Amino acid sequence: MVRSIALRVVNSLLVLLASSILIFALVSLAGDPLAELRQQDPPVSPSVIAAEEHRLGLDLPLPERYLRWIAGVLRGDFGQSVSPSLDIAAELGGRVQVTLRLVVLAMFVAIVLAVGAGLVSGLRQNRWPDLSLTFGSFVLLSLPSFWMAVLLKQGGIWINQTTGYRVFYTVGFESVPPVTGFWSHSLDLAGHLILPTIVLVLVHLAAWTRYQRAATIRALQADHVKYAILRGLPRGQVMRSHVIRPSLIPLITIVGLEMPGLFSGAIITETVFQWNGMGALLLDALRRSDVNVVLGWLMVSASAVVGFNLLTDILYRVIDPRMRRADHV
Repeated sequence: MVRSIALRVVNSLLVLLASSILIFALVSLAGDPLAELRQQDPPVSPSVIAAEEHRLGLDLPLPERYLRWIAGVLRGDFGQSVSPSLDIAAELGGRVQVTLRLVVLAMFVAIVLAVGAGLVSGLRQNRWPDLSLTFGSFVLLSLPSFWMAVLLKQGGIWINQTTGYRVFYTVGFESVPPVTGFWSHSLDLAGHLILPTIVLVLVHLAAWTRYQRAATIRALQADHVKYAILRGLPRGQVMRSHVIRPSLIPLITIVGLEMPGLFSGAIITETVFQWNGMGALLLDALRRSDVNVVLGWLMVSASAVVGFNLLTDILYRVIDPRMRRADHV
């Protein structure tokens, strides 16, 4: 098992390296970071433009620019921004913490609810719990994420105005100015997480619930489960060992594959709730044609996707003993 995981770690690093080459080539060829400077009226001095090209490394051949950039990334240096005062590494570090706080919490809540709802729906197939959850799932699947985010934000604003109290935080990831004190600050951050987390959970909960329901029904129909029931094994033991655990494998696959969708949904949600996270950073960088910021953002996102897929492979081996046996063949 350790050897298999080590091989997958190596493969993940190679995938990340290939991703870095593709990302750098596409972003570098997408546009001119100094286009706005070149088009200013009155015209900017050619010496100023040449100095900016040298500072950003635009005067070097593309392969040499890539090698310098990837060597810097390995040291934690993401290069120079179009804005000279912007430290890209520090900015990415702060924004990643904000976005991961939202994405990890939403993913955890969505998985727990999807497993619970899927099991109930699968165990009560074609009964009122299953029919109710199925109807709710199809309703959620039909709703765009940006529309849900706007609706929840406006609902929070309406509740605050109706009650005269700030029941829900509808703007930002923390209060301005920041609340002092560890517990007070933690509660403030948690309060700002409520509505954005609900949006991301609802976006993915419906689909994940349907996958869990289908996997539960397939597990219940397996011959070894029917045999275990006929032998008179306790229902709880049959559910834990022969139904719940195997039915988690398809959900793990889907969660791993949909992680990019979770990050893209976070961009929309952060925009609606005006969070200074990774979404706002990407949009600002695109508006400024800030190549190195975009490259840093894409590399962080690619690392997250590759990392979650690696974690999925590892969880396969923890949950499914057949995978562990296959590693020894």
